Amino acid sequence: MTTGTNSPSSQPWLHQKGEVIQEFGSVKQFPLALSYEARMYSSQRLNKVLADTQVLYGLYKKHHWNMRGATFYQLHLLLDKHAGEQLELVDTLAERVQTLGGVAVGDSRHVAEITSIPRPPDGVEEVPAMLSRLLEAHETILTEAHDAAARVAELGDDGTNDLLVSQIVRTGELQAWFLAEHLVDTPLVRS
Repeated sequence: MTTGTNSPSSQPWLHQKGEVIQEFGSVKQFPLALSYEARMYSSQRLNKVLADTQVLYGLYKKHHWNMRGATFYQLHLLLDKHAGEQLELVDTLAERVQTLGGVAVGDSRHVAEITSIPRPPDGVEEVPAMLSRLLEAHETILTEAHDAAARVAELGDDGTNDLLVSQIVRTGELQAWFLAEHLVDTPLVRS
């Protein structure tokens, strides 16, 4: 776009629309020494884990903001730390889908269609319920990741298997342990 004097304009071209150049659920060919079937399968499984991980990240932030009670400070910090680690996993998962030639699920409305993690109440739950909800979400992701890792290994997709085992499973197990220990019924002070 130029002005009447043939000089470039700094006015942005607003309200742009474009054609979809790659459909969700498809993979394009990259020279990865992996079959189309392996890349398609891995992309689909990774998008499921990605959607659930995005929801888990959101749950961590919701519970971080709404923490209450005697352990507020410790849990407020812990949940924020875990949320940051989940956000890193979101990016890593999405980049792996893209590396395989797929399209990573990114829109929160699309994520809501794919996830199997139940929606929490809009309000604030008691602390044990919040922690239990996070543990259940972790277990959902861990179950999916274990199953997907075994299957992609059979298909020869070592990169996806490594991501699922070394990052998704290990991070999820560690975070679940930290959360579960907060649900052990021990007194804060003995009389």
